[in-house]
Order: sequence, then structure tokens, then C-alpha cells
Amino acid sequence: MTAGQTVTVYGAYGHTGRFVVAQLRERGFVPVLAGRDADKLKALAQDYPGLEIRPASVADPDSLDTALAGSAAVINCAGPFATTAAPLIEAALRARIPYVDVAAEIEANADTFAHFTDRAREAGTVIVPAMAFYGGLGDLLATAAMGDWTAADEAHIAYGLNSWEPTEGTRVAGKVSADRRGGRRVRFTKGQLEYHTDELPTVQWPFPDPMGPRAVVGEFTMADVITIPSHLSIPEVRTYMATEAATGIASPDTPTPTAVDEQGRSAQTFLVDVVVRSGDTERRATASGQDIYAVTAPLAVEAVHRILTGQTRTTGVASAGELFDAPDFLRALSPHIALALHP
Repeated sequence: MTAGQTVTVYGAYGHTGRFVVAQLRERGFVPVLAGRDADKLKALAQDYPGLEIRPASVADPDSLDTALAGSAAVINCAGPFATTAAPLIEAALRARIPYVDVAAEIEANADTFAHFTDRAREAGTVIVPAMAFYGGLGDLLATAAMGDWTAADEAHIAYGLNSWEPTEGTRVAGKVSADRRGGRRVRFTKGQLEYHTDELPTVQWPFPDPMGPRAVVGEFTMADVITIPSHLSIPEVRTYMATEAATGIASPDTPTPTAVDEQGRSAQTFLVDVVVRSGDTERRATASGQDIYAVTAPLAVEAVHRILTGQTRTTGVASAGELFDAPDFLRALSPHIALALHP
């Protein structure tokens, strides 16, 4: 049982953080509202009378300890994660509670695996980076598509977004990642990350109906290149982005998301199409839904629920596909995504 347990949400007043707070309440948890800006926390608390606010800075370990005190888990929704992930993980290790974040930053996720795997395993706790639309969902789909395969030659993750109106947090995180790469691009090939300056190709991707074939930008690399290879033996992991979405996030004039329903979701729709190939055989898994930021919330909260109820397969730093029963986890998201598995 997890009803009534407290979960600290760091960055609770951010766009994704608000979705996470609402989802936690819907699932019976009691969110603790935490973050760097006390005024924004107070404003958010007006929408949730009775919820506790705990201002905390990643530069102040004592304040982070206070923010996590008494909580069963922490969900980090505050980017850039290159700045926030390590201090929050350190605080979670001190508190001996699970840590989940929604980072889409490739290097930040790689740092989490590199720096905390042994310590988290020794502590017997769980750290789950990229438990979000980018990184988490693709990893779950790839793991489900693999089925009984122990290895594959390639994994392809194609993002069919009809648009992408990025949040301010997405733009800041993207700038941090770009600065870390020195303007280079990144891909996962021959079993490792490779930085390059090649132009990205535009190709056609055969999305299933009702979307159908659509132009995508090839090697538009997302966090899946960290999560999938962390536990699946696949030397080539390639990601693709619909040209409409790639154009949207690249333009400085694209507005932030606008709510169109009572849940606060935007009109954005998505179809994630994952294909794994071994020799001449392919297996496929797809998920579709509305609003990539909104769907991140049930992904993160379902992860916390499963960790706290013992529905996990390992300890330490682990991606969603390694930690959970991927097909079962995806089916649990049925109120939020439409799933199709084609083994």
C-alpha cells in the first residue's frame, strides 16, 4: 500500500512538476512541494491547501535534507539536471529513499549511471534517471518489444509528435547540453556515445496508422541512447524526430505549451514507434497519447508506486526497462497511452 505516503517533488511549481503533483494526489500520495523559489511554492500551495512547502537549494545540502525528511521517495522535476541531479541524489542517499527524475539531458543521465551505480547498490536503494517521456517510455517499449531476446542488432525509436512547444525548462536544459557538447551532436553507435558535427538527415519513417509515413530528422538523439543500452545488449540505438517537432523546438519564437483541457494538457499528440531488429527479424512496440509533459507524470508516479510496493527487479541506478516488468508497466499506463505490441 502506498496511499497516504509522502513524496517530495523538487521543482513542484514547474510545468512538469505540476502534472506530477496532481498525479501523486490522484494516486493517493501526499506530495511535499519543494524547490528553489519560495514565492512560487507559496503560489502553488494556494491550489493545494494543506500541502507542505519546503524551499530548498541544491547548493545547500541541509535544506535538501529538510525537504526530503520523512518522505518515502523524491521525484526531481527541476532542470537543468546537470545541476540538480547529483545534489538531490546525494540527499536521497543520505535519507535512504528512492530517487526518480524526469531528465531528458543525455549527459546528465550518463553522469548518474557513472557516478552513483555502486553507491546506490551498496545502500540498497533505487535511483531511476529519465523516468519520463524521453528515456523512460522508449526504454519500456524497447524492452517490451525485445520479449525473450537477450540481444539485438539495432533499436530504432521514432517520435511522431505533431508539434513541440517547449517549456522554459526544456530550453534551458537544451542549452546546457549544447554547451557541454561544444556545439557537437551525439549518437550511440558501436556500443558507445559518439560526438560528431555531421548534418542530420531527413528521412521517411513508416509510422503505423493512423499517423502513417512521415518525414523525420534522423539521429535526433534523445535520452533513450542512455537508458536502453544500460541494460539491453544493442550496439546501435537510433532516435528520430518528426520534422514538425524538430522545427518547433529549434525556433526561438515557438510559444510555451497552452492548456486545452481541464487536466492542463496541450493539444500536442504523439506516437512513439520502437523497432528492434535481430538479423532479418523485427519486433515493434508503439504508444500514443496526448502531451509529452503530461504523460511524464504517470510514468514517474507509477515508478514510485512500484518501487515502494516492491515491484522491482534490482537495486542501484537502473532504467525503467531494467527495473520493472516492462509490458505490465506499460499496460498500467492505459488511461494515459494507447499501447500496441507486435512481437
